[in-house]
Amino acid sequence: MEFALSADQKMFQESLDRTLARVCPLERVRKAADTKEIALDVWDALAELGVPAVLISEACGGLGLKLLDAALVSEMPGRYVVTAPFVASCVLAPLALMDAGSEAQQREWLPSIAAGRAFAGVAISESISGARDCAGVTSTNGKLNGKALFVLDFANAAVFIVVDRDGELHLVYATAPGLAKISFTTIDSTCRIGELQFENVEVEPLNSGDHKHALLHLRDAGWTMLAADTLGAGQRMIEMAVEYAKERKQFGRPIGSFQAVKHLCAEMAAELEPCRALVWYAAHAFDAIPSEASLTAAHAKAHTSEIGQFVARIATEVHGGMGFTDLLGLHYWFKRIGLNRQLLGGPERVRHLAAVMQGFAS
Repeated sequence: MEFALSADQKMFQESLDRTLARVCPLERVRKAADTKEIALDVWDALAELGVPAVLISEACGGLGLKLLDAALVSEMPGRYVVTAPFVASCVLAPLALMDAGSEAQQREWLPSIAAGRAFAGVAISESISGARDCAGVTSTNGKLNGKALFVLDFANAAVFIVVDRDGELHLVYATAPGLAKISFTTIDSTCRIGELQFENVEVEPLNSGDHKHALLHLRDAGWTMLAADTLGAGQRMIEMAVEYAKERKQFGRPIGSFQAVKHLCAEMAAELEPCRALVWYAAHAFDAIPSEASLTAAHAKAHTSEIGQFVARIATEVHGGMGFTDLLGLHYWFKRIGLNRQLLGGPERVRHLAAVMQGFAS
């Protein structure tokens, strides 16, 4: 058994790294965050590399790769705080359509998503992270009512995958009569999150497969992708802290030469590196070891969320007062990690669900 990435996987991730370093510098991130836009030029560069097609079958114009490949991709948007869709549009929506969509639905949407011509949002937060007061969607006679909060990849979505209170999945056109879309302002200005309000909105059910299994698939994949995004963001924050410690001088010498600063940087690296194996194994288990997929995804999401928060705090402290300024832009990674921590359930909620899986809680 190979306990390492293949040459193709390494090459794919390195290609993404080089491309995003070129097309998504901090100035581009800041512009997109300030204008609350999707960085379409960055998206076009990702689409040229096949990012939207990673999980989609070859028959529908995709690459037909595994979730581990998607996890390797997901590290890069976190590393560069990319203001373009990925988790919902490129991973969760294709999985939902392939698991539970009809052939007609797959033919209509998967080729467009794979080519980067269509974005898809996903509204599954209430089902996974717990129902909120006055939130939730009900389905009656093919129509949805209620509201869904924290919809992922909300902006510019042509279609939404929505789960109702019974756990059934539905496909909703963004232009459907009775559907209201409200954009959220969150701590992370690089992510587009929103709310959907339904008033007798006609929808297409995704009922060609086992919808309960499909929803669990979405949950596990979502946890793993968010953990991978946090991993990429945390790694970049460590690198920025180390680079700053080598340049910043105090008492006539770089602060990186002081033992206290060395220990801070070493501790960040020591805490984050095990998360890499945890995330990769969770993504591998999704396809290769289904019996372990849910538990490993829960561990990856909960643990990486907490370690990411630790890294974000320490990396900011290494920068001193400069770490809190907009000039360095460190706050973009700090806030990205903070939002990822709570999306689809914070560590406490995810660990509770893991305990339920193991029969230790109800």
